[in-house]
Amino acid sequence: MIAFARTCAAIAATSSKLEKVELLARYLRALGEDDLGAVTRFFTGAVFAARDQRQLSVGGRTIVEAAQRLWGVTDAQLHAGYREHGDLGDALGPLVREPADLGLFRETLTPSSLAALFDQIAAASGKSAGKRRLLLCERILGACVDPLEATYVIKIMTGDLRIGLREGLVHDAIAAAFDQPLEQVRRAVMVTGDVGAVALAAKRAELDRLRIRFGSPIGFMLASPIPYADQYPDLRDHAWFAEDKYDGIRAQAHAADGNVVLFSRTLNDVTRSYPEIAQALRTQPHRVMLDGEIVAVRDGRVLPFRTLQTRLQRKEIDAELLSAVPLQYVVFDAIALDDEFLLELPLRERRLRLARALSESAHVRIAPYEELPSHAAAEAVNAFFERARERGNEGAMFKRTDAPYAPGRRGKWWLKLKRELTTLDVVVVGVEWGHGKRAKVLSDYTFAVRGSGGELLTIGKAYSGLTDAEIAQLTPWFLAHRIDGPRYGRAFAVEPSIVLEVAFDVVQKSALHQSGYALRFPRIVRIRDDKPPSEIDTLARVDEIYGAMLAREQGS
Repeated sequence: MIAFARTCAAIAATSSKLEKVELLARYLRALGEDDLGAVTRFFTGAVFAARDQRQLSVGGRTIVEAAQRLWGVTDAQLHAGYREHGDLGDALGPLVREPADLGLFRETLTPSSLAALFDQIAAASGKSAGKRRLLLCERILGACVDPLEATYVIKIMTGDLRIGLREGLVHDAIAAAFDQPLEQVRRAVMVTGDVGAVALAAKRAELDRLRIRFGSPIGFMLASPIPYADQYPDLRDHAWFAEDKYDGIRAQAHAADGNVVLFSRTLNDVTRSYPEIAQALRTQPHRVMLDGEIVAVRDGRVLPFRTLQTRLQRKEIDAELLSAVPLQYVVFDAIALDDEFLLELPLRERRLRLARALSESAHVRIAPYEELPSHAAAEAVNAFFERARERGNEGAMFKRTDAPYAPGRRGKWWLKLKRELTTLDVVVVGVEWGHGKRAKVLSDYTFAVRGSGGELLTIGKAYSGLTDAEIAQLTPWFLAHRIDGPRYGRAFAVEPSIVLEVAFDVVQKSALHQSGYALRFPRIVRIRDDKPPSEIDTLARVDEIYGAMLAREQGS
């Protein structure tokens, strides 16, 4: 793993994509088959293949405990390192030394042996699982002989590799290392759901032998946001389909030969949470791989997302819950049909194939759409948006009719139009150190509104919207105005002086915050230097917004 770590460091040290690919290709080319599959997965930041539903289930606390037992790491050393880097691997790696227990057998760590240890960790179960995982973590860290090696092994374990190596560059490196067509490599990754298996097939020149694997998820195609406006230059050219943007759970469905699997945006198997949808898909006449949204529906109208939330994370779905929260899977794209991937086909053709192949039912339907007129005026775009909102949906989607299906990519093929519910003026009461590039600045802000007695009541937390320059300017102010009291990890309280304007899509009841409410998708619009904390919005104002939102949803 020392060679792996050195390659990671070299890749992280260059900003050139071409050089990153060249460094990785050279390393992959030199590996034997035993190590190639595992190491290729590691470079994508994953421990297991995308199609593999196993989880490592090792938290930072277990890794820290293993390092403390092996290397005698103190709390002061850990906190200093984490404060400096904001990353557990960078904090612990330099502290590696001979294990305190000299009787511990020290093995040589290779990509394949590390992958085998990960298999054992994932397999740990029962009452002794925690102890078993700790012992395996000790075995892994005890095998590290070099600070750089320890740093990157821990980064793999925490899923926080971050060396500027997007998965697409890994595909480029596989193609370059083994002289294979890049498009064939990319397709093979989508077919198998395992970049490690693809690297092995590329080395053997056997990419053409790989076949579609129903039950192995692929990345979702993503949309770019556009603001509600009186002009839409992005929609001026080309032909576009307009669809409602549903306020539900994005899901990829694989149905083949009576077997159905539903995958979430994070590619987790969520089939058990939606048994009525799985049952409806089980009788499909074709083998299909679909993209769509799971929504709560009653009397033909989509219900608010908070209605759907009662179904989330539920292991057991009883008849009462099935009746109380009726669901539909609204399908808007076909990824594969029988033994054919449809990725390169234009959206117009995929939609035609979908309409011919999918059998609709009470729990599965095809998303309706309209074709925008050529060079559609903003009035037509906004009119469709308003109709979508009237139907109970959160906005509109606009998709180019010639768009391929591009897994994991966000570009200008698909555009999403939403409009904030409203904004609130709030005051910052707590801050937290960021992560990665923002590890050395305070970038996460907890904010509050005022109660009836003037007290400050938390209502949300936001970390997006401000520029890096604004965050850098605020950090020393927050440090100088921290409030003494209990600290929670990397977070602490500050004097309530900085006023922000925050936009959000939905306000909902929640016991998470002191206000009794939580904001969905809060985003910082601006710093309100012109407004003192005494003039921020009140809980009564939040009550009004919530009541008005409910009235609109109920059509009153």
